[in-house]
Amino acid sequence: MMTNITVTVTEFILHCEIRYEQRTFTVAILSFVYLVTLLGNILVILVIRMNHHLQTPMYLYISALAVVDLVNSSNIIPKMVTVLLDSVIVPYGPCLMQMYIVFYLEFVESLFFVFMACDRYVAVLYPLQYPSLVTNKIVWMSIFLSNIIGVIMCTPYMIFVTELHFCVTNILPYCFCDYATMVHISCTDDPKYLVILSTTATMFGVFPVALILFSYFRIAQAALKITSVEGKRKVLSTCMTHLMVMGLFYLPLMISYILPGIGVKLSMEVYNTLVIVANVVPPMMNPIIYSFRNKEIKNTIYKVFMAIRTSPNTS
Repeated sequence: MMTNITVTVTEFILHCEIRYEQRTFTVAILSFVYLVTLLGNILVILVIRMNHHLQTPMYLYISALAVVDLVNSSNIIPKMVTVLLDSVIVPYGPCLMQMYIVFYLEFVESLFFVFMACDRYVAVLYPLQYPSLVTNKIVWMSIFLSNIIGVIMCTPYMIFVTELHFCVTNILPYCFCDYATMVHISCTDDPKYLVILSTTATMFGVFPVALILFSYFRIAQAALKITSVEGKRKVLSTCMTHLMVMGLFYLPLMISYILPGIGVKLSMEVYNTLVIVANVVPPMMNPIIYSFRNKEIKNTIYKVFMAIRTSPNTS
């Protein structure tokens, strides 16, 4: 009878399962997306910091979201580009750390979306009570709480991964270090790791999405009662664009986490695509959806560029 012989893994080989003929195009797209993400989110953070009129709850959430998007993109995209160009050897420790950061930031961003939906819910349905119910202090506390919850929820994954045993290979057919992929290549025959994955998807996907959908459903109901056609159009348009970005974030992650947890196997190419979309597209789109469509932020950006443009002439 044959038995699995476990080996001590000190490094992983990342090998992104994307067709060779698509890799050059994918690298070009990722590089462009990363550049847009950096410029867009840095600009949003600077503009909100520079304009004291924007030091309000909604913009503080947008600024915090921009910071998360910057860190998450910088943690993932450069490594993905390197892996697409050639397989990369990553030491065990840094691989676990990248996995932890990805999970942690996904949790935090998910909670930010919930708090932002609640902010809009209170602003639209209780406009008179909004200034007293949602203050800057409350926002900072919710941002701090989101990070604490992220640490508490993600730390067990580091422990569970250290319990995995590897017998045949240390090649991760993925673009960056990922929990589900490590479970897939390990020879640890314990269903608890897939149960953990599906439970996580429920906690970090289903519950937040339910709260967000409820908030925007109530906002849409309130918007339909607005007598002004322009006001009604503005609120409904904002709801739709926000839901679109959240859908790009939540749907791919929920599919990639829930399906393996209930025994449905996804090809690595499909799995790669889903998680790439969830981690790459929203950080690029968030500044556009949440900020650049906003009149106050656009006016501030215009004033900054005009000041830069006229400064050499005045000197």
